[in-house]
Amino acid sequence: MATAEPRPRADWSAYRVDFPIFERKVYLNTCSLGALSTRVGAAVSRFLALWAEEGAPAWFGPWWEELGRLRARMAEILHASPAEIALFPSITAALTAVASCFDYRARPRVVLSDLEFPTTAYQWLAKRDRGVEVEMLRSPDRMTVPAEAFERAVDERTQLVAVSHVYFTSGVIQDITTLARIAHARGAYLLVDAYQSVGQLPLDVRASGVDFLVTGGLKWLLGGPGIAALYVRRELHGTLRPADVGWFAHRDQFAFDVTQFEHAPDARGFEGGTPALAAVYAGQAGVDIVAEIGVERLRARQQLLLADLVERLRTRRLSPRILGDPVRHAGIVTVPFGDPTRVVRALAARGIVVDARPGVIRISPYFYNAVEDNEAIAGALVALAA
Repeated sequence: MATAEPRPRADWSAYRVDFPIFERKVYLNTCSLGALSTRVGAAVSRFLALWAEEGAPAWFGPWWEELGRLRARMAEILHASPAEIALFPSITAALTAVASCFDYRARPRVVLSDLEFPTTAYQWLAKRDRGVEVEMLRSPDRMTVPAEAFERAVDERTQLVAVSHVYFTSGVIQDITTLARIAHARGAYLLVDAYQSVGQLPLDVRASGVDFLVTGGLKWLLGGPGIAALYVRRELHGTLRPADVGWFAHRDQFAFDVTQFEHAPDARGFEGGTPALAAVYAGQAGVDIVAEIGVERLRARQQLLLADLVERLRTRRLSPRILGDPVRHAGIVTVPFGDPTRVVRALAARGIVVDARPGVIRISPYFYNAVEDNEAIAGALVALAA
């Protein structure tokens, strides 16, 4: 078997130059929004140029090809096949398609935790008047939820388990492979919200056994808002038929036959209406950067930055919330503060960009950051805590 050639060592400073925000700010907020690359900006400009030059005929060539390229690139990152990828304008739209697959009469229970991002919880809480029963697991430490809690909660009436791969308020990585086994042992499906993981963590959806996974360009995939992806395990194609779909989900969408509907035979059968092509171009350029560097290399870089940040915070007697070994965390570190919004605003006045969540400030280094950024935030937090 041929051996793949190793990628050359990444020049992190060269990549950093491609993100203009670092000329003006210390940006440590990728978990809210990835920094804009000049390559992403150029991709959107290409879309606009095609629109200006060709108008609608651009659909029949470059725009359609770009949709296919993005599905293929997302599949590569996830170790899936392009046929297992559907594209959406948001995670909400993807979740809505998945939620519409099920007849909740026989198996009405959906199990999730109180650490999920609101979008995931709201999807099923809003369906309680339609017979859906939501089992909300409580985190014992506000950092993670033990697999044993899911083991106890999932039963023969459970339709779906919905869980984050990385919790947005703590950065802790959840063991989704174990949760897939727990769900499947009871005949339930596992849906993973991987918005805070894909791009910064290696992930093989086939090996993990997950049924559905959602992610998007907004954060670690560097493509900005307006583009999301849904992975649907190939064995579910044709057996689950979402009711909330659009014309892109039709097997023969260009037949324009409004008298009948037949789902596309792959994950496209989950899709909605006409995609936002500017976001598709941006998303493609962003995920291309991730693929070019390699997710394993990104994870190694991030672990170094994460360990450095935690050490600098601890040295200054600050209290980053870390569960033992930082390897259990993705690139998100939270630090308790009494008024995190005030702290975030004060940091912004100093040119340092982070974010606030209830009771904490949230810091998220990525490959384009440097130890100097960690030093800047640590020093500023000490000054503000004084």
